[in-house]
Amino acid sequence: MIIEGISFVMFWNRRHFLRVSATTAVGVGVGLPGRLPCVPRVSAAEARVSLDAVRFEPEIEPLVRLLEDTPRERLLEEIAIRIHRGLSYREVLAALLLAGVRNIQPRPVGFKFHAVLVVNSAHLASVSSPEADRWLPIFWALDYFKSAQGQDVREGDWTMAAQDEKKYPAAGKAREAFAEAMENWDEAAADAAVTGLARTATPQEIFEIFCRFGARDFRNIGHKAIFVANSWRTLQVIGWRHAEPVLRSLAYALLDRGGGPNPARADLDADRPWRQNQRNAREIRADWVKGRKDETATREMLEVLREAPAQDASAKVVDLLNRGVAPESVWDGIFEGAAELLIRRPGIISLHAVTTTNALHYAYQTSGKDETRRILLLQNAAFLPLFRGDPNRLAVVRLDQLEPIQAEDGRTPTLEEIFAEVSHDRPRAAAKALAWQRENPDPKKFLDGARRLIFLKGTNSHDYKFSSAVLEDYQHVSPGWQGQYLAASVFNLRGSEDADNDLVKRTRAAFALESGK
Repeated sequence: MIIEGISFVMFWNRRHFLRVSATTAVGVGVGLPGRLPCVPRVSAAEARVSLDAVRFEPEIEPLVRLLEDTPRERLLEEIAIRIHRGLSYREVLAALLLAGVRNIQPRPVGFKFHAVLVVNSAHLASVSSPEADRWLPIFWALDYFKSAQGQDVREGDWTMAAQDEKKYPAAGKAREAFAEAMENWDEAAADAAVTGLARTATPQEIFEIFCRFGARDFRNIGHKAIFVANSWRTLQVIGWRHAEPVLRSLAYALLDRGGGPNPARADLDADRPWRQNQRNAREIRADWVKGRKDETATREMLEVLREAPAQDASAKVVDLLNRGVAPESVWDGIFEGAAELLIRRPGIISLHAVTTTNALHYAYQTSGKDETRRILLLQNAAFLPLFRGDPNRLAVVRLDQLEPIQAEDGRTPTLEEIFAEVSHDRPRAAAKALAWQRENPDPKKFLDGARRLIFLKGTNSHDYKFSSAVLEDYQHVSPGWQGQYLAASVFNLRGSEDADNDLVKRTRAAFALESGK
């Protein structure tokens, strides 16, 4: 439903969740039980919590403690038992997010903290999947949380502390106090103010503030913007009564400066695009959201992203919008520029160009403030050259010149052939994917197959973050560019001949054991 311009995911109970019609999937099948027994919910027993640690809402605290205290080798089985007894999808998702927030330090924003960042990606994969597969991403994320929790313990055992109620700003001052603390990079003041903000501001007001600070600097290669978008989206599902600890973690993450000097009192590379783009935003014509779609303009944007520095990329956005080009055509250039980096600079950095673009575009769509939307578009354009680095050190590849390859006998390649090729020859798989897309403009079977291979073959958080981002953003790319975008995605998708993920077997066994199968 839509409330005040915000897209809310309806809260699903478990029975409704399992009733959603299955979608077509390709690749190797996995036989998870379809519908699990639906019996009255059994409440968890009360559990002790250290007085020094932040506490959650009473109805979710026992389940969070279960996630925290159950050994990794038993957690999936314990959760499967409780699902059979009536534990809902939404409860599991909430506990998963909150357990990560309380137990895993959000600095640096990445690495082990991916256990929190990946929760929304796992959710997106889950709700887009066939009915029998829908617990797979969530159970993978549960196991990943235990891995990250163990790493955090080894690195010092960080735990979010309880908030001191005496430090909250006076009533009506929370927003001003939070903005001032964030501008000054003042951690203690921001932590006190964000608690007051969470208790007094509306969700949309909070998002408008955080999405700007999430796009403010390039530290942590885009993970700050990703955390803003993903935490907001997950809170729409689990309920905003859980927001306070999540926002505290988020504020602390956004103030990470990597041990460098205070950016409020320095002129640092990571902060320059933000300062420049606040000025650039004022130079864009007033009716910029109205314009003509222009494929030539998209190519111009893409060309600048290939070679030019960050400031030139932002300047090109201003130029195109002021020439009457629709922002959708500018976004096409940004989406394609991020995707092209997957081929020009394969690896983790380019992957984050795609996931950061997904987060910033989501913020752009969700914000209701004209100035914020301008700045988010400008910042995304500036970030891509920072992801790219020196163009002279990258492969010379032009995504818009990629040529399709047919099968050896001249026919259009099948999806089975393409996904098998991904395991051995990604450039060839990309060219075959382009050929397939031109004959199959409805990408549903490709997207379903790619997503299912993540479940079966994926081994890390980036498999889920990347696949959820790229499969979502395919829908936002103009039809004339979707084939190239889909083709580039295979450089970070899983192939059908990759090794299986043993967690699939363990998840299936956990449900089958409890159901007596």
